[in-house]
Amino acid sequence: MEPANYTRVTEFVLTGLSQTREVQLVLFAIFLFFYLFILPGNILIICTIRLDPHLTSPMYFLLANLAFLDIWYSSITAPKMLIDFFVERKKISFGGCIAQLFFLHFVGASEMFLLTVMAFDRYAAICHPLRYATIMNRRLCCILVAVSWMGGFIHSIIQVALIVRLPFCGPNELDSYFCDITQVVRIACVNTFLEELVMIFSSGLISVVCFIALLMSYAFLLVVLRKHSGSGESTSRAMSTCYSHITIVVLMFGPSIYIYARPFDSFPLDKVVSVFHTVIFPLLNPIIYTMRNKEVKTAMRKLVNINFI
Repeated sequence: MEPANYTRVTEFVLTGLSQTREVQLVLFAIFLFFYLFILPGNILIICTIRLDPHLTSPMYFLLANLAFLDIWYSSITAPKMLIDFFVERKKISFGGCIAQLFFLHFVGASEMFLLTVMAFDRYAAICHPLRYATIMNRRLCCILVAVSWMGGFIHSIIQVALIVRLPFCGPNELDSYFCDITQVVRIACVNTFLEELVMIFSSGLISVVCFIALLMSYAFLLVVLRKHSGSGESTSRAMSTCYSHITIVVLMFGPSIYIYARPFDSFPLDKVVSVFHTVIFPLLNPIIYTMRNKEVKTAMRKLVNINFI
């Protein structure tokens, strides 16, 4: 491969979600309402956990980090998508595309690793309740969060390194509303079989392995909790937390497996799954968790009441 033989592409053209003006306006209204309604809710969750002295458990520290990552993840693609609904020619520079791709995988992988940390937190709380505070001390929590971010950074650097070395000589149209490896690698001017294989391994296979491991972990924890079903409200609360975590794991890993754990060919459902994966589900994740948690809901009501009094 000799890059000098190719004309360098300086920008990519995005096809967007729809070419029909009426449909674009409807989608704009839906996504704008959803984004502006759910986003403050996630910010409120972070502020509540930060300000309420009763929410000092490691579980809430990790939840606040999850909410932050979800806000960041959805904000990588949503603002530009909303703006592009009013732009006839939707385009993004080569550098902007690489930056979007980098942050998408950096934050997305960090969140996957954080969900694994949250599963370990539930294991420590359920299987070693007397030693839970000692095991999940603040120092370890900070280290585990930092390791999650570092893992996401390394994962993202691998994806970017594979993309930037590819030559792009046209066409430069991406059949999507944002830049991702699955679309960009498709329009390279060379055979990308090896790059796709590495990307499927580093993104798809990791997603599948983590997903199966997390489901097995929560299944084990639910079995342990059912054996202690006579323990009363604390057991019921722990089971509710596990069900919330399982829901978040399915919403996060399901679309990721569909997108990355297969050859990067185009399918009719790709855009729909991508919208849920990059915009809707990330914003919903902390909300889903909070709706089943009485302590957080009570603290949120107190915080809102204080601000309005």
